[in-house]
Amino acid sequence: MKVPRDVSGTRLADLLCRKWQYTKVHQVGSHIILETFDPTHQRIAIPDHDRLRLGTLISILRAIARHKGVPRDAIIADL
Repeated sequence: MKVPRDVSGTRLADLLCRKWQYTKVHQVGSHIILETFDPTHQRIAIPDHDRLRLGTLISILRAIARHKGVPRDAIIADL
């Protein structure tokens, strides 16, 4: 599945909180810090930019998919 190119950091963080059991811990400067305890603890920083760079978005999606044990396309479908 093709990765969308117009995803903002805020939109991605909101999606992860609503559908993927992440919670917003805090925000430091322009980075939103999220964490989850399902299935184990993971903390991830998401840049709060209007448009995430493609490489940054792919890296975040890869880390989440690996941690949750789902294909990356499952997360992309929610975007």
